[in-house]
Amino acid sequence: MTYIDEEIVDVNGLSVHTLRTKKFKTNTIVLKLLAPLNKQDVTYRALLPYVLQRGTKNFPTSTSLRQHLDELYGATLHVDLAKKGENHIISFRMEIANEKFLSDSTPLLEKGIKLLSEIILDPLLEGEVFKEEIVTQEKRTMKQRIQSVYDDKMRYSNLRLVQEMCKEEPYALHVNGEIDDIDGISPKTLFDYYQKALRSDKIDLYVVGDLNQQEVEGYAKKHFSFDNAFEPAVEATFNKDVKEKEVIEEQDVKQGKLNIGYRTNSTYCDDDYYALQVFNGIFGGFSHSKLFINVREKASLAYYAASRVESHKGLLMVMSGIENQNYNQAVTIIREQMAAMKKGDFTDQEFAQTKAVIRNQLLETIDTPHGIVEIVYHNIIAQINRSFDEYLQGIEKVTKEDVVKVGEKVELDTIYFLKGMGGNA
Repeated sequence: MTYIDEEIVDVNGLSVHTLRTKKFKTNTIVLKLLAPLNKQDVTYRALLPYVLQRGTKNFPTSTSLRQHLDELYGATLHVDLAKKGENHIISFRMEIANEKFLSDSTPLLEKGIKLLSEIILDPLLEGEVFKEEIVTQEKRTMKQRIQSVYDDKMRYSNLRLVQEMCKEEPYALHVNGEIDDIDGISPKTLFDYYQKALRSDKIDLYVVGDLNQQEVEGYAKKHFSFDNAFEPAVEATFNKDVKEKEVIEEQDVKQGKLNIGYRTNSTYCDDDYYALQVFNGIFGGFSHSKLFINVREKASLAYYAASRVESHKGLLMVMSGIENQNYNQAVTIIREQMAAMKKGDFTDQEFAQTKAVIRNQLLETIDTPHGIVEIVYHNIIAQINRSFDEYLQGIEKVTKEDVVKVGEKVELDTIYFLKGMGGNA
């Protein structure tokens, strides 16, 4: 059984991915622009999609654009930013009814692709630059977006862990840009950056639904054209000389946040990536994992305790919420659980259950159009060609020995603790 039917063709400077499935009554169109993360561009990139979605030449106001989406049987448009490894990714996502299921034969798929092309290629301008009023408004909103991370202490502590752990590495940059660089952006400099991005980004168009590949290719050819010279970024850098460090920060918080970062020295490209996923699942990825049971339930030390893997950067990060006075005990127990994993101190039941949960999670992911796109987009980021079926088989074939072996490569890098005022850590 092939779970994902993907056809890829290069057209006019972009790659068109047709993902055919009969699961949905809608078609989903996603355009992704990928570029290497770097300090000079990150804030421009983070602002750009929000300015572009405010209007086009034909639909010069947010209201007229939304009205047009309503006319297309209530189509929706979203923009999104992501950081995957040392890459910064802008996404435009549109969901639109599939005309196959309507009595009206309006060519909705083509209209959706055409509108997306207008948003990207025919934006609303004032003279030769973006409209100043819109840029000013979006800069203000952007500051609020970044500030909201500082107000949410769970997200803030994860950001601070990454900043401390990946100092001098592009990955330390914030996905939503750097707040100090926002004021320096003008409509002119943003427009200049926009033109540069269209010339140099890796651009991929995904269309998911019950559709015809030739039609999709034809619409893409008709409505999109990029004079593009993308150069792939170098692979994620591993910090060869890992030295453990501890960072303790004090703020007026009710609950301490303990975040620990490890270098896995393994990424999505590597053959042992499957074993790393199983390793993380047993360690802290799920509700049956060691962190959840030993730190949260048995010792009652944490309000939450979990871990996740950053697949393209090679990081494993532990997140937990604890009382100040429990800091040393929580760190000790987390270290003990990691040591147990490296020794293979986990049961056959934990091993089998984790593989089953990972499989179910992957199958759930491809139950949504957005999930299908995210799964196959890993290949673009990693510059490999791994099918979803291979992914499932790879997880299935992982042995206990594989998990221990991948664990040997995991190194503790940074312990970050955000503690309340005046407490002991």
